[in-house]
Amino acid sequence: MHQMHKTLLMIAYAFVLLVAASARSIPQPPSFIRIQNNKLQLEDARVSTVLSSIRGGGAFDDDTDDDYDFDESDFDFDDDDMFDFDAAEDDFGDDNTLTQIVEAYHKTPPLTKAYLTASFGAALLGYVSNKNDFPSILQLDWKPILTKLQIWRPLTAFLNFGPLGLGYLMTAHFVWTYMSTLERLNHSNPYDFWLMMLFGSVMMVGGYTMLGLSPRFLGHNLSTFLVYVWSRYHEGLEVNMFELFNTRAELLPWFFLGQTFLLEGEVPILDFLGIVFGHIYHHYKTTNVLRTPRFVIQWYNGDNKYAQMLREKYKDISSDFEM
Repeated sequence: MHQMHKTLLMIAYAFVLLVAASARSIPQPPSFIRIQNNKLQLEDARVSTVLSSIRGGGAFDDDTDDDYDFDESDFDFDDDDMFDFDAAEDDFGDDNTLTQIVEAYHKTPPLTKAYLTASFGAALLGYVSNKNDFPSILQLDWKPILTKLQIWRPLTAFLNFGPLGLGYLMTAHFVWTYMSTLERLNHSNPYDFWLMMLFGSVMMVGGYTMLGLSPRFLGHNLSTFLVYVWSRYHEGLEVNMFELFNTRAELLPWFFLGQTFLLEGEVPILDFLGIVFGHIYHHYKTTNVLRTPRFVIQWYNGDNKYAQMLREKYKDISSDFEM
């Protein structure tokens, strides 16, 4: 029991460090991002937002000459502030780190927050009750679904990011980075984001079932679907990879696919499926084949209390996009 508590404490501390680092590097979406007529508009090509990820995403680079325009005031230092080591130590204090992780969690969009919270809860349940394996009652299994009406299984299967540990934290951080970004970009029409998630989930469940693939990878490969959709939103932007080289955002999913092949030594069929389903979604969405049902839009804009609560949450996100 003591060993289990020690392991949980180490995992929680690692999670704090990951999210705290993300809170520093991923600020609220600035004003250069706009969504007009269901199309993303970038008002400034010099993107400074850092969208780092464990799987290799880095910062958007800016090679413009403006980076080298200095002002004399830039070198006007105050000796007292310059050597204020107490203030610097406070920036890395436990209280400050805890504040950052709590603030990052509260600022996470509603669906992303609910999804990751449920995933962590399921992983913790498996750690305590099933020797750190994902709970079997939450896995995708069609027999109990059809015979015992355990209809939650196709949804809860996506909560599986693997056993609780460093690998889990990496995948969770990766999903949080791209899923929350996509949800923010759809802040004015969040039902389109819900439709995207539903479409990707249904396609994956159907594809995995028809191909006879293990459903334990559903949660992990949903991230590939999200990255592909994200890359199509940000076509043309440069992304730094491991501080080694730059690539365009639309090539990012293919980089991950190659990374899986080279580092894991296996054909990346599952990553490829995520890319395929993401491409199908993007094609259907841009050709207006896939549209959010009118009754969902009417419900969201209605007077019921749950819709009002959601609108308030997305209203807070919308304020980040105002000039």
